[in-house]
Amino acid sequence: MTNSTLIKLNEKAVKFVSLPLKMFINGEWVESLSGEKMNVIDPSTKEIITQVPKGDISDVDLAVKAARKAFDRGPWTTMKPNDRALLLLRLADLIEQNAEELAHLETLDTGRPINFSRFVVATCVDQFRYYAGWATKVTGETIPVSTPGNILNYTRREPLGVCVGITAWNGPLSMAVMKLAAPLAVGNTCIIKPASETPLATIRLAELIEEVGFPEGVVNIITGPGSVIGDAFTTHDGVDKISFTGSTEVGRNIMRNSASTIKKVTLELGGKSAHIIFDDADYQQAIQNAANAIFMNSGQACFAGSRLFVQKNIYDQFVKDLAEYTKNYKLGNGFDPSTVLGPITTAAQKKTILEYIDLAQKEGAELVVGGDATGGDLDKGFFVQPTILAACNNNMRVAREEIFGPVVVAIPFETVEEVIEMANDTEYGLGGGICTTDVKKAHKVAHALRTGNVWVNTYGLMDVASPFGGYKQSGIGRENGAAAIEMFTEVKNIWINLD
Repeated sequence: MTNSTLIKLNEKAVKFVSLPLKMFINGEWVESLSGEKMNVIDPSTKEIITQVPKGDISDVDLAVKAARKAFDRGPWTTMKPNDRALLLLRLADLIEQNAEELAHLETLDTGRPINFSRFVVATCVDQFRYYAGWATKVTGETIPVSTPGNILNYTRREPLGVCVGITAWNGPLSMAVMKLAAPLAVGNTCIIKPASETPLATIRLAELIEEVGFPEGVVNIITGPGSVIGDAFTTHDGVDKISFTGSTEVGRNIMRNSASTIKKVTLELGGKSAHIIFDDADYQQAIQNAANAIFMNSGQACFAGSRLFVQKNIYDQFVKDLAEYTKNYKLGNGFDPSTVLGPITTAAQKKTILEYIDLAQKEGAELVVGGDATGGDLDKGFFVQPTILAACNNNMRVAREEIFGPVVVAIPFETVEEVIEMANDTEYGLGGGICTTDVKKAHKVAHALRTGNVWVNTYGLMDVASPFGGYKQSGIGRENGAAAIEMFTEVKNIWINLD
């Protein structure tokens, strides 16, 4: 790693990335069995940060066997719920104590602004503390059945077994924590496969897990290419559950592979969310919401408000003012305190985004503002300007396919009925936004949208207690809240003849 990268990091983060990084399997730090490595790239500079093991199918088998043994014969599933809760609380405390280091690693890995990374780390602390509370509150029920005889019928919620979490590169640490906290609270064992491009903070999290003293094999971290490792997990007969965040295309493949052993799956997939601006909205609030909905995290959010529907009588002025608002988004290195938008996390994704911008103009869209970001330090990284495409319709490819970048497609509409129809005319259903001061209209449209999350006069709010997931091809199941407890437990029904 070069000095230009080192100078940005705090002392603990410098030490971490300067040491050889390994995988965490069965309570031990190990290289891949092949000995191969993968480079980790700083998206702000294109410099190599460090290397991590390039795991393959053999490493997957070791991780699954470790997690399987810890679940079937280890102390984890027989541990008292309050003891599991204490471990989760200790882990939350350690994350909090090492928050600045984790935030620096997350910014180094993803390019996102450091203040955003600090916020993300704080939510990870909340996640473990919230589910630590659930560890002692997972109950079954006694059911008054009407069968003959003196019968006691009751249910238990029991852990699934070995749960594999596969995360995406746009939010590596928070996704890893979401795929650990709930399943661990109810007694599952876990394996996390971080995205190949962004493994650093997750590996550091494993060090904290080791420091807390979780039993061997309860948590395992394996790095490597998703096309190899992901497929191996989905077909492995020792895995009980796959929780995946990523593209719809990969989600389909996970479903196909998991069918061979009828694995449980939770899939949080792509989106092409509609953000609807009515002419009675608080105008300045609507401008701010529309911008933040798509440009937050440089547009690298599955629920981003990438289809902007604006009522026709304010459409032209709204698009003009939104373009002016993009001047508030300073692009740059995430460690620069004045940076608002960091780079795109991977070179391949930047290429895809620019290809969509070019395609949109060939389809007849007007490039109002944005495109490739060049000049000075921006030439060193994978930067794309906040981009607005006008003169669009809902049938264009850029309005139907997920771009996953800071690109919004602005489409005019006239009536409530028309915009509901257009908003629902998509294979996706993850997020949606509504800006209006008419509370009746807000409820009507929110109820009509075929999407798992709707924000009214705000956008993108999330909380550990609130379920998150999608309709249609945006996924299966829910994360966060009580919903996640259901996703990581089985219901067992027990009949006892008392005669």
